Amino acid sequence: MPSISDIQLRIQNIEYSSTTIYSGLEILLVLDGELTVETDRSMHQLHVDHLFVINRNQPYEIRGINKNTVLKISIPDSFITHFYPEYRFHTFNLFSPQIDRGKEKTIIELRKLLAEIMVIHLRKEEGYKLEMSERIAKILLILIRRFKEDAVMDVDVHVEDERLKGILAFIEQHYDDPLTLEEVANKFYLSFSYFSRYFKKQLGIGFTRYMMNIRLKHSLKDLLYTKDSITYIALKHGFPNSKAFTNLFKEVYGETPFLYREKNAKEHVKIVQTYHFEDKETLLSSPEILIKLRLLIAKGEDTKTISDIETNFESITIDIHSLPKRKLHHPDNLLMIGELRELQKESVRNQVLLAKQDLQIKYIGIHKLLTGRTIAPDVETDELIPTTSPYYNSDAAIEFLKANHLSLYVHVRYNPIAAEQEAYLEKLQRFFKHCVTVFGYSYVESWCIMINDAIDNYSNQKELELFYFKIHGLLKSMMPTLRIGVLLPFSFKQAAISSHFLWVLDQSEYLDFIAFQANTHEIIDYQELDDSSFDLAKDFIKEKTEKLKRYLKHYSIEKPLHLITWNTISGNTRYTNGTFFRGALVFNDAISISDSIETLGFWINTETHEKSLDMNSIPLEGMELFHYFKGKRPVFFAMSFFNRLRGNIIARGPLFIMTENELGYQLVLMNSTIINPFLSIEDSFLQKLMKEMRVTINGIPSGKYQIRKFIFDKNHGALYKLWWENNSEYGIDREIIDYITRSSHPSLEVFDETIDGEWTMYSYLTVNAIHFFEIRKVFY
Repeated sequence: MPSISDIQLRIQNIEYSSTTIYSGLEILLVLDGELTVETDRSMHQLHVDHLFVINRNQPYEIRGINKNTVLKISIPDSFITHFYPEYRFHTFNLFSPQIDRGKEKTIIELRKLLAEIMVIHLRKEEGYKLEMSERIAKILLILIRRFKEDAVMDVDVHVEDERLKGILAFIEQHYDDPLTLEEVANKFYLSFSYFSRYFKKQLGIGFTRYMMNIRLKHSLKDLLYTKDSITYIALKHGFPNSKAFTNLFKEVYGETPFLYREKNAKEHVKIVQTYHFEDKETLLSSPEILIKLRLLIAKGEDTKTISDIETNFESITIDIHSLPKRKLHHPDNLLMIGELRELQKESVRNQVLLAKQDLQIKYIGIHKLLTGRTIAPDVETDELIPTTSPYYNSDAAIEFLKANHLSLYVHVRYNPIAAEQEAYLEKLQRFFKHCVTVFGYSYVESWCIMINDAIDNYSNQKELELFYFKIHGLLKSMMPTLRIGVLLPFSFKQAAISSHFLWVLDQSEYLDFIAFQANTHEIIDYQELDDSSFDLAKDFIKEKTEKLKRYLKHYSIEKPLHLITWNTISGNTRYTNGTFFRGALVFNDAISISDSIETLGFWINTETHEKSLDMNSIPLEGMELFHYFKGKRPVFFAMSFFNRLRGNIIARGPLFIMTENELGYQLVLMNSTIINPFLSIEDSFLQKLMKEMRVTINGIPSGKYQIRKFIFDKNHGALYKLWWENNSEYGIDREIIDYITRSSHPSLEVFDETIDGEWTMYSYLTVNAIHFFEIRKVFY
């Protein structure tokens, strides 16, 4: 059973150490000064804070450039393989100055762990070996999860046979095990006799002799670079005893291993001063070492990392020259505010302007244009000319919209006005004549009118059709280019429209657009406990849009589509809706339908949405941009990133989208994950859904770039987490609300890169996170 005592821990001043090898991993952390480490594959110059991993059985030599202090930890093969048997099949590529962008926090975490091990070992407090074991385990997990590569098999024989290549690679990995011909044959599903003939025919040498040659080759490193005994070397490399090793060695090299070592081994020189931890005074006499260790620990404490969390790994390679380009389309955004009178509120106006600035809102959607509180009812008066105007409130609201280049999107609901159609049409005509007079013809004709709400009574199914044509005739006679359409109730499951809308199929030439709704909650039952049912929500918005387009095309109808109400999976309570972060779902759905629709709708805030629906529970049939207390909801940030994404799409995949524009490139990474929202309250479950992405982009023109990286996830941009952390059973006041609102936003990192045709970086994404990169070319 391996023990923590098998691990060697040193702080050294190194002038020179001649070539040696170690049967395990060695990690170097430079605390001060400089040195050069030369291995059989490369040479590296290490400066302060540099980390370097030397792999098992890898020859290396160290030369100090000037006075240095090095923290060195040696972890033997026996310790690692006990917990991770696959260890021998891998190498660990870690030289901290050459890590890919995105792994900086992982390096900080490794430095912190190494410094903690040293301090713990120095103190030797009760249970210190357990503390050290914990840190060692974390270091090994980080290496395995973040820096592991498949070991390059050093096979001398060149073969074309793919099966034989696999056999030789397996032998190379297991050469120091007591492998037999029968075991290898079984491993590759071959008979004993056939495998023996096949192996000798292909290589011209028998299996047993080939195995002995491989073992002999590996033993040479130990003979040359270590002082291990001949017997130890023989057993270490799979020989049954030292005699078998010596006999084969003499046959191949013409002399015994002992004589070969005497003639060829370089003198082992080590000019190294090592601090002995058993003598605390030695370490304490160098307080700068302790200070350095403390600083590394402190820096690690200030950095939140996920380096010791197991993630799902994805590798993405993008070759921007080999991919077709197409223009990214942004639909016009529609912002529902309920009644027009809402614009009298300063808070609503501020939210509209924020949405206009970041989301490029084009339309403001309203209900109850003539029947609500905005337009005053007709009153009798004995005045020759009335001294009041029923349009006082609406004029102020529309003036605000016109000044900010926003158009009205009017919902005309048939049901509430069915009994008084003629009176309504007369009011509508007066209102439009008034608006043209006050605001001008060109502005009013930029509005959209949408008719919805059909009567369910079969005998009256023609009423909505007749009402539509009355409005159509009235308004088109005044403004022929005014756009008028209908809200079409389309069933996803039945792939058909309601019977009282069948007239649309024959009268489509009189429609300027078709509006529809796509709500994931149509197919989700939150009472079901079967998590697999939530998989139905994946791509639902796109699928319903495409299904509606196919349905209309079947009837030769091609009209602009307006998705006025939509929603991703969200949770059906305030708690689950708050804890379930869904930024990437919103972004991905918007991108997926951007080419298929002309207009995309949202509600301005939770309060207005609930008031409009006359309900006190969170609505599921749409998405709001702002919360009750004016904070930006994740939908706002998701759509602001969509609006920020510009140019031509040059690469697209389930996890990413990349564009090229006049400033350079933009890359969006997404961890889109559909789960039962009730599971989002369990952090340990969410951690298992995190995703590690390694992205390599080929074809970027060489030069200097400024990189802007935005992180949008449940910790950067979601209100609920801060609301939960700063709430109180005694309520909150303006100061707390303002703090939550100011603090809830995506994070931004800015760094410079010199790119030479290829750029590689890592990102670690929590559930439904978005990482948005802007790769801007620098011209000075």
